Formats: sequence, structure tokens, C-alpha cells
Amino acid sequence: MPSLPLSPQVFVILAALIEKRSGLHYEPTDRELLADKVSAKALEAGFESLLDYYYFLQYDPAGAAGLDALVDSLLVHETYFFRDALPLEVLSDELARAVRAGRRPRIWCAACSTGEEPLTLAIMLHQRGVLDGVSLLATDYSQRVLERARLGEHNLRSMRALPAGIEGRYLEVVNGRPVARSELVAAVEWRRLNLVDADAIAALGTFEAILCRNVLIYFQDETARHVVDSLTRALAPGGHLLVGTSESLLRFGTALLCEERGGAFFYTRPKEDA
Repeated sequence: MPSLPLSPQVFVILAALIEKRSGLHYEPTDRELLADKVSAKALEAGFESLLDYYYFLQYDPAGAAGLDALVDSLLVHETYFFRDALPLEVLSDELARAVRAGRRPRIWCAACSTGEEPLTLAIMLHQRGVLDGVSLLATDYSQRVLERARLGEHNLRSMRALPAGIEGRYLEVVNGRPVARSELVAAVEWRRLNLVDADAIAALGTFEAILCRNVLIYFQDETARHVVDSLTRALAPGGHLLVGTSESLLRFGTALLCEERGGAFFYTRPKEDA
């Protein structure tokens, strides 16, 4: 499919519109890349000019839905079961102790994509016999990937890090596609949410742990700082925020404490910080 011309001026306003909506940031050096990605959606919507497409997204009554569809096509949905599993194992041990002490922890997996991360956590909690005692929420910007997550259907590449004993017990390959056990999928509440919407995050309440891994790398520092502030407010005192191994919150001046637990690094809200 041909790529429509994207002038520097139109790139600036189009990239700003995308970033304001979703937090996704594009540098000027990404202009050709963005043109390739946006052209398909523009042509699909009947536009032969990216400036006209921008005006549609910005001002037309149907533009909001069109912008959501565009952002959905730009999002990176790379995920797989048991990805960077050590922090999840450490967290699962802590959650198991909380459940056995009579508490019901709330856990939120943000930007969950097709659901492999929350389902991995559900498997670990089931292995510890406490899945029924934990409340699991998984959210993503994309309604399309959430629908896939709700079906529990995945692709074979998502199984590339499976430990022994998981396939056959928690996942079955049916017609060439891994399918998660229905009770695992049902243990997770799946909901659409935009991470740059601070009010929507506040409405979720508080959590003992929030997983927001491999997401902040797509945001500018200012946007990432706002998102981290919203996530921090959503943590219960003593609660943990888990980010990706390549992500650090220290440059944001966060109020969270960086702690090493069982070989994994957690960002923890101080208990006296109510």
C-alpha cells in the first residue's frame, strides 16, 4: 500500500494529536515511519491527504472514534506468557501470604494487551492455591486486543517462554492456537482504559500492586511522569508498582521507594504515605 506524503508541518500537528490522546510520542526522525502507519488508516477512511485526515480526526463528530482506531493500529502489542517472570513470582509469593492472612489484595495489570501477563499471574496464584482470594483487573487502550484476551485465545509465539508443566494444565493448543483455561480468563476483570486519563485511573480505587511494564518507554518524560503520578495515587500504602526491566522511575523524582525483593526490583509506596 502506498504511503501518503507527510510534510513536517502536518507531522507536527498529527503527532501532537496522537500524543495528546494516547501518550505515544514520535520524534521528527519518525516522520516516514508514522506516514507509513497512518496512511493505511487514512486511505481506509477515504482520504488521499494526511492533512484532510488530520482535520477529520480533530474536528469531525466521527473523528474521536477514528482517532481511537488509528491509535489502536499504532500500539505495540508484543507480549507472551511468563515474560520476565521473576518479579511476578516474587509478587505472587507476597500475595499468597496476604491471602492466607485473611486479606483480599487488588492487583491491576495496566496495558495488558492480549492478556498474557495477567493470565501468567493468574496461573502463578492458582499454583499457590490463592487465585480465588485475589482480585485481578487488566486494562488496555485497545478494545480489539481486550476482546481477544476475553476469549483466552493466543498465538503460538506467546508460548515461547513457558516453563514445564504449564501446557496441558493451564493452556491447550486447539486448532494451532493456545487457549487459556476458562477459569483463568474468568478470574480477570477485563476493562478498557487510557493510561493518560488520570480521572479514569482515580475512579478505579486503590491496589496492592500495579503492573505497568514496558509501557513508559513509549512516552516522553513529562507524559510518563504524569502517568506514574496517577499510578502512585492508585497504590495503597505499602503497595508496589512494577515496571519493565529497562524502565527506571528514579529520573522522575518519584515518591516511591525502589526496593529489591527476591532478586526483583519493586517501587513501593511508603506505608506512612496515606
